[in-house]
Order: sequence, then C-alpha cells, then structure tokens
Amino acid sequence: MTSAGKHRTVAEAEPADAGRAADAGSKPASMRGRYAWIGTVASLVLIVASLGVLWKLSEEISWAELQKAFTAVAAAQLGEAFLFVAVSYLFLTCYDALALRQLRLKMPYRITALASFTSYAVSFTLGFPLITAATIRYWIYSKRGLSAAKIAALTVIAGFTFWLGMGVVLGFSLIIEAGQLASLTFQSIGVNTTARLNQILGFGTLGLVLGYLAWVSVKRRYIKVRHWQLELPGATVSFSQMIVGIGDVCAAAAVLYMLMPEGMNLAFTTFLAIYVLAAMLGIASNAPGGIGVFEATILLALSYLPRESVLGSLLLFRVCYYLVPFIVALLMLGIYEGAQRLRRHRAANDP
Repeated sequence: MTSAGKHRTVAEAEPADAGRAADAGSKPASMRGRYAWIGTVASLVLIVASLGVLWKLSEEISWAELQKAFTAVAAAQLGEAFLFVAVSYLFLTCYDALALRQLRLKMPYRITALASFTSYAVSFTLGFPLITAATIRYWIYSKRGLSAAKIAALTVIAGFTFWLGMGVVLGFSLIIEAGQLASLTFQSIGVNTTARLNQILGFGTLGLVLGYLAWVSVKRRYIKVRHWQLELPGATVSFSQMIVGIGDVCAAAAVLYMLMPEGMNLAFTTFLAIYVLAAMLGIASNAPGGIGVFEATILLALSYLPRESVLGSLLLFRVCYYLVPFIVALLMLGIYEGAQRLRRHRAANDP
C-alpha cells in the first residue's frame, strides 16, 4: 500500500478512525493539556509587560497632542492607506481560495471572498480567531455543503499562507536593511543588535522557509490535527501561498507606513522588518489584533520620533485596518443573511 493510500486528509477521515486515533494519542494529549497553562501564562506576561511599556511611553503625552497628531494626517495619506487596506484584504481572500484548491473543492469566488474577508475582519478586531473566524466560516461554508472537518482543514492551510509570507518578508528585510535595523532597534530599553546578527537571523528565517518548501516538494506530507490527518500543500500551492502571504504582509505594512508622521526617514524594507516583528509579537500575545503589544513594539523601535505622532498614526491605523473593515464585514454578513432568508421565503411560497 502506498503512503497516499495509508493516510486520509481531514476531509476524508471517518469517525471510527478518529476514535481509534484519539485513544492512541490520549496520553500525549493529556500531557499537552497538563502543560497548556504555560502558553497562557506566557501570553499574559507578554500582554502585561507590553501594556506597561506602552503606558510608560505614552504617560507624558497629553490628549491635545494626541488629537493634533491624529488629525494631522492629510487626505491624500488616508486615501493611499485605504487603497492598501483594500489590497491587503484582497490578498486575504486568496488564503481561502488556495486552501480550497488544496482540498480539491470548488466554490464560487464571491462566496470565498465573503467568508474570508468577513472572518478575518471580525477576528482581527474581536480576537479569539479559533472561535470568531471559525464560526463565520462555518456559517457561510456549511450552507455550501462543506463539513466542519473540511472547514477546519481550510483554516489550518490558510494559516500556512500567512506564516510563509511573514517568514520571507522578515528574512529579506533583516538581510537587506541589517545595518539600519541595528542602528535603531529598541535602544530606549537597552536592547541592541548588530548588522551581522540581523543577517544571520534573516538567512536563518529564509532557510526555514526554503527548507519547508523542499520538504513538501519531495513527497506528500501530512500533519495530525487532533485525530485528523491533514495533507499539506505541495510545492506549487506552497509557492503560491508564499507569494500571496508576501503581498498581504507588504500591503498591511504599507497602510501604517502611509500614515506615519513626516521625518521617519526609513526605507520601506526597514519598516517592514519592524512591522513584522511587532505583528508576530502581537500574535504571540493572543490579544485581539495584538493590541498593546503591537503598539509598544512600534513605539520602541521608532523611539527617535515624537511619541504622540507615532501613537496618533497607530490609532489611525487601527481605525483604517481594523475598525472600518469590521463595520463593513458586519454589514455584509447582515445583507448576506437577509438575502438568504428572502430566498428561502420565496422558495417556500412558490407554487
């Protein structure tokens, strides 16, 4: 029997097999549950520490200064920022599209775009993506015949797209702007790096990405998600995921870059590395949208700029990239549900 014949994907696993797998893996699962509190404590420590740093950095800023910085952004800057917001969320819809392709499922793009955009817009704002994003995806995709297992597989594969893009962007930024990053990273708290160290980290990050691409290129690879076997995307889909992830990360970073105050004098590639690091720390914190952690990291890295200006840009970024898409997503979900109910009502009343 071939390797492909021995394993089944999330979409193909059966309940009986699931029960046997769960029994076989009960001991490791119980051990993971026993030590799961460590990750929770680490997240809480990161959130509290970041909020403390954020408070210390912003305690000398008056509301008048913050309001002035918040309203100092020109209309042209706002227009460019919202353009990149649209580009970033457009790339996000490709996350689900590639995942559906890997699962060999056909879905109209309008449904894929709706599920992807609304799930990300809501989870970015409310946090707890395993609950919020998964609920919205299930609400939309289940009406199109997708099972809970397939939707779970889709979510996992979409996550690989994000991390592949993050890895490539961070690696190249650390290599290209190694010297510039070494001159400004977190000096206000006594943390410094060297150009050589940044380059080593950059090549190491790219090496991990290339190693993963080579690993999935040799043969079919599988990971176990609880009691399910999930086939990972091969080289072609993985490379597409990497390109989509890069586009999304760069567009999201460009939103904040457009809103930054004059005098920043940073190349976009340098700013990308700072943005990616801040985003990764925000994700590690499990705070909704990385709030507090993301802002503290950016403020520390750009400590040579007026704090009130940077904080004003960060607040405006929250409005543009999180709040506005969140409101649009709620409206779209309301319209979608209303249209579905109207269609069912008409079908019920047709002779």
